[in-house]
Amino acid sequence: MLPLHLQKSLRPGWAIAASSRTRAFCAGFSSSTSLNGYSDTIHNLKIGKHTRVIYQGFTGKQATANAKDSIEYGTHIVGGVTPGRDGEHLGLPVLPTVKAAKEQLNPDATAIFVAAKYAAGAIEEAIEAEIPLIVAVAEHVPIHDMLRIHSILQTQSKSRLVGANAPGIISAIGRCRIGFQPLPTFSPGHIGIIAKSGTLSYESVASLIRAGLDALRVFEHDDDTEGIILVGELGGRAEEEAADWITAYNSRTKRPKPIAAVIGGIRAAKGRVMGHAGAFGGPGEISAQKKHNILKRAGVTMVDHPAKFGNVMKGLLAGAGKDVRKIKQSAARSQRRGMHTSQRILRRPSTAILPSQVAATTQRRGLKVRGQQAADLLTQFDNSITAYAEDDMTSRPGNLKHLCMTVDREARQPCMMVSFDTDRRKLKKSTRRFTFSYHEGPDRQTIQNILQHLQLNVVSPSTTAVVTQLIKSLFDFWKQKEAITISTEFLIKDDGTVALYTPRMLFDDAAFKSKGRQADVHALRNRDAEDPAELEAEAHGIVYIKLEPQNPKYNIGTLVNGAGLAMNTVDAIANHGGNCANFLDTGGKATSDTVKRSFEIILRDGRVKVIFVNIFGGLTDCGMIAEGVMLAFKELGLTLPVVVRLRGTREEVGQKMIAESGLQLHAFDDFEEAAEKVIQLAREEKAKAD
Repeated sequence: MLPLHLQKSLRPGWAIAASSRTRAFCAGFSSSTSLNGYSDTIHNLKIGKHTRVIYQGFTGKQATANAKDSIEYGTHIVGGVTPGRDGEHLGLPVLPTVKAAKEQLNPDATAIFVAAKYAAGAIEEAIEAEIPLIVAVAEHVPIHDMLRIHSILQTQSKSRLVGANAPGIISAIGRCRIGFQPLPTFSPGHIGIIAKSGTLSYESVASLIRAGLDALRVFEHDDDTEGIILVGELGGRAEEEAADWITAYNSRTKRPKPIAAVIGGIRAAKGRVMGHAGAFGGPGEISAQKKHNILKRAGVTMVDHPAKFGNVMKGLLAGAGKDVRKIKQSAARSQRRGMHTSQRILRRPSTAILPSQVAATTQRRGLKVRGQQAADLLTQFDNSITAYAEDDMTSRPGNLKHLCMTVDREARQPCMMVSFDTDRRKLKKSTRRFTFSYHEGPDRQTIQNILQHLQLNVVSPSTTAVVTQLIKSLFDFWKQKEAITISTEFLIKDDGTVALYTPRMLFDDAAFKSKGRQADVHALRNRDAEDPAELEAEAHGIVYIKLEPQNPKYNIGTLVNGAGLAMNTVDAIANHGGNCANFLDTGGKATSDTVKRSFEIILRDGRVKVIFVNIFGGLTDCGMIAEGVMLAFKELGLTLPVVVRLRGTREEVGQKMIAESGLQLHAFDDFEEAAEKVIQLAREEKAKAD
């Protein structure tokens, strides 16, 4: 995230590409506000040729393939860990425990390539062994596992965590990759990339390289940094804080560095989790459109797709009086020098829980429970609670107050959002957030502060005791049942008891699907009420959401890898005058069969007149995507026009396969050209139908 004041950290789910001498690209889980603790580990992010790297899950298929590429790139891999194994792999030592690897190999960093259900244990083992830098890429790690891990991190000062849900960290000048970024995309340069989305960060870097600027990490006080790019998306409050910092930076700096940004999720389906656990609008959080607006008001140049960053940044630098030609030459010299020195990162509080990318388990990332089911869950958990569903309310009582137990994405801890007013027009102004320890729960002072904000600090002791018990019960239920959010309105009755009204809950699917926990809660899921196409997608590890299902104008099918890129594709097509019929994220490990299944699902929507395949591969192999496209034509008898854009891992292989396929495909390298063609074809197909 952008530096704010004297705070330092890398925000979970934010990928940061750096310029200057640091040249690190990372996304992950980090940061502490303590002065002598986790914040001391920030220097562990300085990676380069000196960095000794091990793998956890070393002999697995994913780790093996990744290690081969990283070794060829120049990463100094010294061995790895596989439980119960002792020997060699890829000519390097394999040890049975991280402790043994620490003692014998003296690693500076570990790359954790294990399935989601093992990820938290692997991270804990690395923390216990005091590995300085821990990079976890696994997808769908349960949220409460990561909250627990974060609380452990705050108690020590040896290990730094990047992830989960992170593409990793890369130093182009130091030739060190710990993660799965597409290697050809990255080269040293002078533009800083700060991104919540892996695929969108790849797009941003590639755009700058094509414009001749290159992209890797930067901050305000780095003299070699010439510009900053921010890639945000739906969910969290980080972009608002970034806007505040940018406003202050521009006012205090005589010649501020130009800043450009994109926000994904403007056209996201309301109330839905868009592909990963962090991509949804939480309680008290503003929309993606409002994020776009506040950044624009702060003086940020906004674009609708990362592919535009290259030319936009060139123009901004030229407008600021910078010699773009010299910047390009300087980047080239840096690449030849191969230097890597200190990395300066300013401290800021930590943020949201964004589980990650390597296990191919299918996920919805959220089970919603409301009405009588939610009321029953609460009363069964604490029989002192009286809860009413909407159907039980003959009329809405007055004097209701609001409680919401959820995750503070900025502090990376539990929090309770409370309001003394339930009027939706006043709710934002009347709501306050109270954050507390995951292990301890709300302490006496926190509860007293909550009561004061609810204007209940002067009620009778018995009423205070009842509300205090309610606050503790909501937290205990939230923690024990691994909920993401529990929201309810409540009323103090004349007899001094408390009644809850219209409780609503959101539970983490990963706890059940990755670890098999909370089966009783997830048994409440009513599949009969869900879209069959979405259920079919879920069964194959695909996230599919139909957009505006009753509107025939939404006629462009999309097939994209990565939630951020999928959201942004929908947004950018809309800005070009088109309308997407769906959001579809194939997942990071899409196979040719996944792609074929995606076509099948998209084709179930009779509104679709053209399909846009937009891929920027990190884990995703463009050759595999091309095979899937050809398989879909062969087995599904496709007659609709298809536009294909392949970038990233093995893009040259995928592009060649498409070019030589002989199929009626429209292949593009540039996003703008591809988007224009998609919209043109959609209009032509609609005209034929009319």
